[in-house]
Amino acid sequence: MSGVIIGFGVITSVVVIGYMLGRLPILGPGAKEVLTKLAFYVASPALLFTILADADLSVLVSAPVLVTVLSVAAVAAVFVTFGLVRRWGLGRTTVGALSSGYVNAGNLGIPIASYVLGDASMVAPVLLLQLLVITPVSLTILDLHTGDVRGLGPVLRRAVGTPVRNPVVIGSLAGVAVSASGWVPPAPLMEPFELIGGMAVPAMLLAFGISLHGSGMPGRGPERGPVLLAVALKSVVQPLVAWFLGALVFGLDGTALFAVVVLAALPTAQNVFNYATLFRTSEVMVREVVLMTTFLTIPVLFTVTFLLG
Repeated sequence: MSGVIIGFGVITSVVVIGYMLGRLPILGPGAKEVLTKLAFYVASPALLFTILADADLSVLVSAPVLVTVLSVAAVAAVFVTFGLVRRWGLGRTTVGALSSGYVNAGNLGIPIASYVLGDASMVAPVLLLQLLVITPVSLTILDLHTGDVRGLGPVLRRAVGTPVRNPVVIGSLAGVAVSASGWVPPAPLMEPFELIGGMAVPAMLLAFGISLHGSGMPGRGPERGPVLLAVALKSVVQPLVAWFLGALVFGLDGTALFAVVVLAALPTAQNVFNYATLFRTSEVMVREVVLMTTFLTIPVLFTVTFLLG
């Protein structure tokens, strides 16, 4: 379990630095927004391009990916159902569904895959699924929700055009195109992307830490219902659904089953908070879900390892 401790410790240390920057306003009152925009418009596209340009796209066609797709769809559907019944609104329901199923496959998933599963490449299918499918769809919905477009025709045109205007999607699609072409870009060409992309995760974690300054205890505010629902879906229901589908539907066992359950048990990704901040939609709810699911990661993964490892 050293991978869990290492990954958790790295994330926590950077978030704490961000919190201190919030207490000592060295970067000014707009630091969180600047870091969020830096990550979204500049660093994340570069990071995703470098990751996907070297990815093996064939991993997207496999039983573990189907388990991941169905487990994400299951928890998202539960949150959306509650959102419709309770009339939480399109924006809150969208980011809540993301919070319930979008796992931290990058800065926490990679070290956990390396140390717990013994192979960092096992996180690649989840990462690709989120980058190529879940992110474009979710950002398109949020963009349409926060925009002022009305009417069927304008809405359809904006829905079609939103992905090609979104820097995160553009970076992802560019990386996929390079990978699919079989071309290997020379190292000097990739170095600027790698250098800029290296800012993405620290910028998001620092922005998250800054946002914690002045906030109350998670799960006690007016967003208590959606927060607790998303945390329960992410930390408990999604791993259980992944185990059920993997073991009883797709016949996975051993390392393959252990891997899909471990990856499903990862906490909510920091990217979701970045998106909520950028679109000014339920930031407090997402921040609390990210915080609570991250703290629950260690006991959840210990339990999964004890039962399946």
